[in-house]
Parts: sequence; structure tokens; C-alpha cells
Amino acid sequence: MGLAAAQNLIQAMPTAIAIVRPENHVLAELLMATGLQVFSCGALEREMADSLAAAVRYSSAFAAADEGLLIALADMPFIRPATILAVANALTSGAPIVVPTYQSQRGHPVGFAAKFRDELESLQGDEGARSILKRHASEVYTLACDDPGIVADIDTLSDLKA
Repeated sequence: MGLAAAQNLIQAMPTAIAIVRPENHVLAELLMATGLQVFSCGALEREMADSLAAAVRYSSAFAAADEGLLIALADMPFIRPATILAVANALTSGAPIVVPTYQSQRGHPVGFAAKFRDELESLQGDEGARSILKRHASEVYTLACDDPGIVADIDTLSDLKA
């Protein structure tokens, strides 16, 4: 699943970073083979925000300080590359935060302008970037798209079958 998500991401974003748990060598190798830059979280960094903060830290080696960030999840393998690119383009066009929607449901990937780097890097816990979206609700641009993959979060085998 992570590999499928990575392949869609790399088609749209040739420079992309994946964060894996230190013990997950097989996944790291598969992701590197797709062209992603792969890094590990620290052994004690197990929450969603830990991975996200690590990705932001590592991204500074690959992106200019004024470039935004696109946050994609490994358990969402059905997002079309064209949708990922549309979110990136909206961000590049000046939207501070870009959230794609499908039939009025918010989805992923979410784009953040460079001004949110420090906040993203400081995240903690299992909430991910949701707290930033709440604090900056007036800066969120919703991008309507016709891609059900943006809301297809696969957490269980029954999710995948659906």
C-alpha cells in the first residue's frame, strides 16, 4: 500500500521524502527504488506528528526555504497523480493551505505554504497537522476535485476491499 501511494506521489512530485520506522528496512528499500528520499524517525518517535515533523526537518535539505510542503499519507494509495499535482499547483499559486475535497469531504494530500514550516516541525502527538488547520482555518483553500482516492484511507483489510 505504501509503495502504491509512493508511486503516485513520485509521478507528480519528483522530489519527495518518505519517513519510515527504523526497523522497516524492506519498506524503506521499496520506497527508495521508486525515487523517494527515505529517512527514519527516532526509535521513540511513534506518533503521526513525529513522522511529519521529521519529514519537515529533512525536507530543508531538498527544498528552498520559501517552498511549501505537500503532506501525503502512505495509507492512501488511490490518490491520482493529477490530484497531487493540482494541490501543489494551488499552493504554488499562492494558497496558504490547500485541502482537496471530494463530494464536500476533506481529504489528502494537504499543502502548506513555507510560512507553516516551523509549526509543522513543532507538531507532537497523534493529531498530525489538524491543529494547524484549525488555528489557520481562514487560510485554508479547499480544492474541489473528482478523485475519490483523496478520502480512501485504508486502515484495515475491509477498507481495502471496499
